[in-house]
Amino acid sequence: MPLLQALDRQRSIYGNGLSGKRPVIPFHADALREQAKRKMAENAWAYIDGGAGNENSIAANTAAFSKVAIMPRMMRPNETADFSTSLLGMKLPFPLLLAPIGALDLICPSADRMVARACRDTGVPFIFSNQAGTPMEICAGEMGDTPRWFQLYWSKSDDLVLSFVRRAEACGCRAIVLTVDTTLLGWRTRDLALAYLPFLRGMGIAQYTSDPVFMDLLRKASGGAPADVTAAAGQAPRPAITLTTIANLLRQKSHHPGGLWKNLFSKEPLEAVRLFINIYSNPALSWDKVVWLRGQTQLPILIKGILCAEDAIQAAASGADGIIISNHGGRQVDGAIPTLDALGPIRKALPKPFPVILDSGIRSGSDMLKALALGADAVLLGRPYAYGLGIKRQEGVKEVIMNLVNDFELTARLAGCRNLAEIDEALLLTN
Repeated sequence: MPLLQALDRQRSIYGNGLSGKRPVIPFHADALREQAKRKMAENAWAYIDGGAGNENSIAANTAAFSKVAIMPRMMRPNETADFSTSLLGMKLPFPLLLAPIGALDLICPSADRMVARACRDTGVPFIFSNQAGTPMEICAGEMGDTPRWFQLYWSKSDDLVLSFVRRAEACGCRAIVLTVDTTLLGWRTRDLALAYLPFLRGMGIAQYTSDPVFMDLLRKASGGAPADVTAAAGQAPRPAITLTTIANLLRQKSHHPGGLWKNLFSKEPLEAVRLFINIYSNPALSWDKVVWLRGQTQLPILIKGILCAEDAIQAAASGADGIIISNHGGRQVDGAIPTLDALGPIRKALPKPFPVILDSGIRSGSDMLKALALGADAVLLGRPYAYGLGIKRQEGVKEVIMNLVNDFELTARLAGCRNLAEIDEALLLTN
């Protein structure tokens, strides 16, 4: 379904107001966040909204946009406009994709499927999370012809990495997004304060428990594994047995394939969580792995988590087809450079047409306009769509997407731009 033009949707909203009907999803970024907080469980809110350390990077990401001002140009006829684009062979209605967010099933069951359907309804691509609560094949089936990419975390098993890539190819993903900034889990203070990690409850590991290589590793680890597998599995912490422990073990079983009753007397869900915790990240990840991956797939490869020009140049030299400037939404390194500040030097180091996408901090249409004017080819939207999911499920995600692109369209047209070619740095002033 094509996205409604901003003026048409604006008229519809005001028209519905005559009968007393108001939108459920807030338009203002702060109001959206506050309403989502009231709707979500404490653990879900901490995981989705929280960041590393004192969360200075989260604030800095959004504050960076306020330091850039738009200089609108007048008297440029804008009765029509077209902000569609092409990115790595994909035709997009707007230069926007939904970022991967892990453990969305914290918000509600089947969360990833709901997001996939919202993307189908709007034509906006979805980057499937490596840490999803629903296997990529099921989400792909919800999306029809709408483009999708797959986020890849490099685990301690190259065979598992390759299996994920092959599955992404088979279910129609059009690119691999290798995330390189999470080889270790950041010091996420809100999660630590609650002593809560969703993966220990069996949430967010569906890509693994649906994978034949992972399940083969699990069987080997359970029945006397070879040395390399047992080394990968390590020793997971064993908590004291309490009623809470039992409840969480039951949650593990309910999230494992087959559900609670099938797994009630099985140790496999617990063993799967232990294996996942010890295998999912690889601190030894190096550029050599990107070179290897480039030889394994014909899909475009984008490196996500780049913040400095030297790393961007190395990514391209290693075979990447594009990069995503990201500090993981402030969830990994507290005090990291805001992504908007990183954009200029990286774009200078890798001029167009090399694809550069900006992640982290996008909260409005004007943010999107500023990122594009400073050289981004597209942007990723993260937390706001999770807030929409928390408020109104699939329809909430869809409305958040519509609000952003409608805001962007009107802002761009009012600034004197009728297409993406007219959005450039001359439109901006920096403080």
